[in-house]
Amino acid sequence: MLSSKIAINHEEFILLREYIQQECGIVVGDEKVYLIESRLARLVVETGCNSFKEFYLKAKSDVTKKLRDKIVDAMTTNETLWFRDMKPWTIIKDVLIPKFFDDLKNGRKQKITIWSAACSTGQEPYSLAMLLDEAIRRDGRVNKSQFSILGTDISPSALYMAISGRYNTIAMSRGMLPGYKEKYFNDADGVSEIKPEIKQMVVYKQFNLQHDFTKIPNCDLIFCRNVAIYFSPEFKKELFKKIHSKLFTDGYFFIGSTESLIGYSTDYEQLEYQRGVYYKPKK
Repeated sequence: MLSSKIAINHEEFILLREYIQQECGIVVGDEKVYLIESRLARLVVETGCNSFKEFYLKAKSDVTKKLRDKIVDAMTTNETLWFRDMKPWTIIKDVLIPKFFDDLKNGRKQKITIWSAACSTGQEPYSLAMLLDEAIRRDGRVNKSQFSILGTDISPSALYMAISGRYNTIAMSRGMLPGYKEKYFNDADGVSEIKPEIKQMVVYKQFNLQHDFTKIPNCDLIFCRNVAIYFSPEFKKELFKKIHSKLFTDGYFFIGSTESLIGYSTDYEQLEYQRGVYYKPKK
């Protein structure tokens, strides 16, 4: 346990709060002193620091950025589940996959590119890959090589789990559709591992949404769900503008069910299907 002499003080809270916002965009409110203290306390001890200020200075001077990555890991929630909020998945299954298949079969597109931003431990991109696999098996006139799925996250540990594709019983119980576990996972020693043919459909990369989007491909579909809520209003505006720049004119965009573009962007047209909301770029 931390002794009282190295409990976080107000100055240290301000320094670390600004550092966290600068490095990963997360805004920590004035009432979140305990959040920073509780999530970073273990790292303070592990790094041999005698105070949160010493820990902050060590992070600032670490040219390898390894400590920065550990701080980001500790501060990001990585809260996710399979097929999170079924409305977007109904839209994808009923509306977008048929459109993408039609575009491919009629030569309007050679490839469909999809980006799952802030993908955490991989449930979102793998959920999409399973839906696509199911549809491809039914149709037979398109194939997996015509789809590119990119999953990115700032957290190295979350990406490690995503790339491994291995999930415990608790993770598997959260949102998994009936029959999908049996169809798409191999079980061993209490762990479910997604089958290679699905795992191979997704490429994972570490990416900070604050950074330049030059290396992100132009996309037919972008997910950026349940992450912008942690950002400042100014960064939300910047983020939605950058995402717009990476969408094809006939592309689509999903945010979280509790999120809104109102006040942050006028670049998108809102669409609805069975009470679910999604967006496309305005012409």
